[in-house]
Amino acid sequence: MSARIYLNIGREKSLLRKHPWIFSKGVNKIKGKPMLGDTVDVFDNKGNWLAKGAYSPESQIRIRVWTFDENEQIDRDFFMRKLTSAQLRRNWFIEQGKLTGFRLIAAESDGLPGITIDKYDNIIVCQLLSAGAEFHRYTLVSCLQELYPDCAIYERSDVDVRKKEGLEPVTGWLTEPLASTECIIEEHGIKIHVDVEQGHKTGFYLDQRDSRLAAGKYAKGKTVLNCFSYTGTFSLHCAANDAKEVTNVDVSQTALDLAKRNLELNGLADKNVNFVKEDVFKLLRQYRAEQKTFDMIILDPPKFVDSKAQLTRACRGYKDINMLAMQLLKPNGILLTFSCSGLLDAGLFQKVVADGALDAGKKAYIVERLHQAADHPVSANYPEGYYLKGLVCQVE
Repeated sequence: MSARIYLNIGREKSLLRKHPWIFSKGVNKIKGKPMLGDTVDVFDNKGNWLAKGAYSPESQIRIRVWTFDENEQIDRDFFMRKLTSAQLRRNWFIEQGKLTGFRLIAAESDGLPGITIDKYDNIIVCQLLSAGAEFHRYTLVSCLQELYPDCAIYERSDVDVRKKEGLEPVTGWLTEPLASTECIIEEHGIKIHVDVEQGHKTGFYLDQRDSRLAAGKYAKGKTVLNCFSYTGTFSLHCAANDAKEVTNVDVSQTALDLAKRNLELNGLADKNVNFVKEDVFKLLRQYRAEQKTFDMIILDPPKFVDSKAQLTRACRGYKDINMLAMQLLKPNGILLTFSCSGLLDAGLFQKVVADGALDAGKKAYIVERLHQAADHPVSANYPEGYYLKGLVCQVE
């Protein structure tokens, strides 16, 4: 018999709205002795059953809900159903974009809290960030092997949030290793090198797929500055759509080298694409001093905020970089600007960009809003799943 968790008065409200988190302050009493990752039954203060979830004694998120169905068992069949339904929901846009790289499981948004699963051609990457995910790791691997028998499975559970769950970082092959952790994926006709061992996140930024495609449609005939370019995938779409010139800027020479390989892979080596190894903030100020200008600038910075305490400082950073970019744009230039910080909501991000325009002495007109790709869905009951915001602005 599983342990029972009883909540404080009023703490059941979020569960009745099918939100999957229960915080430590919401727990009134525990009957039984649940261990890390064990499945527990959750009740309100009157003893009414509410949900089944994974218990995490060290995390502020004490329980992550697996199911709101009292009769559903958290077993191998449960994970097979979740994986299969997630694949079915994605098939339409995988076929539409001819994708060989996509996110199969987007954690809570796909009903599997703390579990991220990405497929890169013949390699599946798992990121297990919660106590419940860790508890069921071998069941997950078994299910993935059955569903995708031609794929090897690699783990990238090397994110700091595991420490909050009382877990150590883990990386490496979960099945028979392949000769290389590198592969090539394709999206909307563009080929991309991915290294699942060394690459950011699980190997690559799949969530920006739609934004990369959007960048291409604005780039024709333009001089483009691609900031925080990483492996240059925004620039691939710009070059493929006849940008006049593209400059990739990143602090990592390794990323820039891979960007060059991506250019060659797509037969775009003859395009006018430059590579600059430099800190973006420093370079933008240098370009401003030199009165250098561009027709189009892409700002896709790393996450500036990890906690609410950092939010004010992060907003200053976002405002500063947007101000600098707008000062470098020619009249009626195009700015694609993004934030992947979940704690910075869409309204606040727009305000920060607006403040950047004021400081730059410019007018900015929002002509398109961008967001994470369809394989990173946002469950209506879990708004925290919406984290990637993008604005396309025409600046005069």
